[in-house]
Amino acid sequence: MAESRAESQDDSGTPPPRPLDAIDQDILRMLQADGRSSIRSVAERVHVSRANAYARINRLVEDGVIRGFGARVNHERAGQGTSAYITLKIVQNSWRTVREELRQLPGASHIALVGGDFDVLLLVHVSDNRALRELVLTRLQAIPQVLSTRTLLVFEEEDLEPQS
Repeated sequence: MAESRAESQDDSGTPPPRPLDAIDQDILRMLQADGRSSIRSVAERVHVSRANAYARINRLVEDGVIRGFGARVNHERAGQGTSAYITLKIVQNSWRTVREELRQLPGASHIALVGGDFDVLLLVHVSDNRALRELVLTRLQAIPQVLSTRTLLVFEEEDLEPQS
């Protein structure tokens, strides 16, 4: 007997991902290159009706494939000229608590729980080295579950997402 989508949800209540066909993949590539593309232009480029393109994009959003639409920022030009990856060792089983604290940090851009010599990898973009020092020495090290940090200053970076 076939499982319904509700019965096959994981512990978080999220249904399993639906397979994406070639049209869905084309739509994703288009929207990654230009998130401001109109429904009409998407429909024309993937050779479907506007109603079909609209329904597919809505499904991709509802299914969590598309997490949102936004601008790619040149952090240096936006006044965030210092970027760093910060590795953290944390107390075992404290990931959820630490993640919530890290989400609140000014300049936090990406947070990942990883395996290896450290537990968490955090990408930050801040105005300057003084702001980075404040973030690491005052904010991060004040989190009780953070056992140690190591800061890797970014000298140059390149966004590998499709460019418009």
